[in-house]
Amino acid sequence: MKTYFRILNYIKPYWKHLTASVIFSIFQALLNGASIYLAIPLLDTLFQQSGTVPVDSAKVSTNVQNLNWLSRIVNDVIDYFKSIIFSGNTSEILLKICILIIIAFLGKNMFGYLQSYYLAFVEQGMIRDLRNESYKHLHKLPMSYFKNEKTGNLISRITNDVNMVNTSVSAVFLNMIREPLTIMVFLGIAVSISWQLTLFSLIVLPFSLIIISYIGLILRKQSGLLQQKMADITTNLHETITGVKIVKAFGMEEYENKKFFTETQKYFKLVLRITRIRNISSPVTEFLSVIVGVVIIYFGAQLVIVDKSIKPSEFITFLFAIFQLMPPVKELSSVNNRIQESSAAAERIFEILDTEPKIKNIDSPISVNEFKEKITFDNVSFHYDDSEELILDGINLEVKRGSIIAIVGSSGAGKTTMVDLLPRFYDPTSGRILLDGIDIKNIRIEDLRRLMGIVTQETVLFNESVIKNIAYGLENCDKEKVIEAAKAANAHNFILDLPNGYDTIIGEKGTKLSGGQRQRLSIARALLKNPPIMILDEATSSLDNESEVLVQEAIERLMQDRTTFVIAHRLSTIRNSDRIVVLDKGKIVQDGKHDELLSDENGIYRKLYELQFRD
Repeated sequence: MKTYFRILNYIKPYWKHLTASVIFSIFQALLNGASIYLAIPLLDTLFQQSGTVPVDSAKVSTNVQNLNWLSRIVNDVIDYFKSIIFSGNTSEILLKICILIIIAFLGKNMFGYLQSYYLAFVEQGMIRDLRNESYKHLHKLPMSYFKNEKTGNLISRITNDVNMVNTSVSAVFLNMIREPLTIMVFLGIAVSISWQLTLFSLIVLPFSLIIISYIGLILRKQSGLLQQKMADITTNLHETITGVKIVKAFGMEEYENKKFFTETQKYFKLVLRITRIRNISSPVTEFLSVIVGVVIIYFGAQLVIVDKSIKPSEFITFLFAIFQLMPPVKELSSVNNRIQESSAAAERIFEILDTEPKIKNIDSPISVNEFKEKITFDNVSFHYDDSEELILDGINLEVKRGSIIAIVGSSGAGKTTMVDLLPRFYDPTSGRILLDGIDIKNIRIEDLRRLMGIVTQETVLFNESVIKNIAYGLENCDKEKVIEAAKAANAHNFILDLPNGYDTIIGEKGTKLSGGQRQRLSIARALLKNPPIMILDEATSSLDNESEVLVQEAIERLMQDRTTFVIAHRLSTIRNSDRIVVLDKGKIVQDGKHDELLSDENGIYRKLYELQFRD
């Protein structure tokens, strides 16, 4: 329940709509009760022997001193309406009662509609806020979080789990507001007629609640497993779709089909299990209600026939009221189940929201708008949270403004990790990185990242137009500036050849473009941002020779008058760098210019160079 109460906190902004929904629910419940209570005078009018209604036809009978106050209030109200309604002959009275019943039912349904509408506004607003907050919080989490979490799992939580909360909360709120009020009204009618008969009717209720609660606990556990299984299916689907080329190339369609079918079969079995559990609750409750009903009829008939403590019309109305209790009680029996379901889904959502962003601004961050002098790595070491193995070990490096620094080394040497520390995708385990003498941890993250542009091997493009992809992150950007950046990136000509030019939608991840075209759009985006610091991570490693020439020309323009960190497997692309830093097992083992490093016959750079150009 703690988790569910946390969900309810999202209702606070909508308290006015919730209040309106509650008020309409009260009116709906009262009119629902009134429509049943009118059965007493209706029956008395139908079965009376004379032409007028007996004086006590609509009176409330009670033999309990403690309930006299209730009897007096109800009877005073009845006396007022009786003076208006119960005058004239039987036909006229019957007509008035029938009109009142129609008005009561019409009002009940009108207030029911208003109650449902305002409740839907509350519930949908709450779910929207929960989904938006979860999505916003994801952007605050460090790269290490996404490294350890499956993409499909996160997608499932923001979509499927929130939808589960949506469905459950809607039903629960509808039941928790309307049904208790309905129960109170009909219970009040039943008590006003005969408290003894009512008390007898409720004896079995605690036993049913115990059974219902037990079923709810089982359902919560199974619902948690169901949500996790849906996350596994989403992950599988995401991996297969994004890697469809490899699946086809290796002829693994049947293998992937079997794997996916296995997961959906497990999900199918879980759904059936939960359906069985959920469907047990309602029949059990209904069966208990029927038992209560049969016993009530027998016991109540004794009060009418033998004791004559209540009139037949009152007993029939009592039966109407007590049996009207069954649907809301039955609905309430499912509330606990749905609370457990929504709580299980909400727990998975709150796992995201409760994850503290490790990369965040200090209380009073320094605002920096320009890069003036140098970047310093001061004895920087780094390892991931789930491992003690150092990826970087004691890195000391000073990079002056305007320098081009190439970082080379074998796979796993720590090249990408080193440059990922600059925009604070990760923070060093020990040591400091200084920007113009200021520890970057003390600089406002938004300002720090605004100073940097990144072009990676895996180009990230969105299912938007070309112009929106190039101008990503820049509001109200002038189209001429976009075209200028595209020309500098050798992208303008191929963009004009697209069906709609700069307005062409390029597909998810830019799938409608070639690898070289995607890379040039990425470079155009970086050029348009025009940052003083540029990070190029394997920007040409997966391109053919023709594309590489065009991209390399664009990169050379990109590096002009900027401090640039270049990671490249192709050593031919870094010969003209101001400095080349060689990493091995997380340490800087060589540092110098191309010719200088090449002259060291025992150096790693020479070995890498010879390995790449041995032909």
